[in-house]
Amino acid sequence: MATPVTVPMVGKIVAVNVKAGDKVKENDQVATLEAMKMEMPVVAPVSGTVKEVNVKPGDEVTPDTVLMVIA
Repeated sequence: MATPVTVPMVGKIVAVNVKAGDKVKENDQVATLEAMKMEMPVVAPVSGTVKEVNVKPGDEVTPDTVLMVIA
C-alpha cells in the first residue's frame, strides 16, 4: 500500500534527501521544510521504497501537498 508523505503546515521545501527508488525506514528524514523562519525535518511515516518525489528545493507546499509516496 502506498503512503503519501505530507507536511503539517504551509512552508517552503529547502532540501529533499531522497530520490525515487531509495529505501527508507520509518522516521528517516526525507526532506526539510522551512516554516515560520524555522527549519523542520520531514520524516518518513513508514518504512519502504520511495516510489515518487513530487517536490524540489524552493517549492512552496501546503498540508495537502503530497511531497512523495512511499510503498
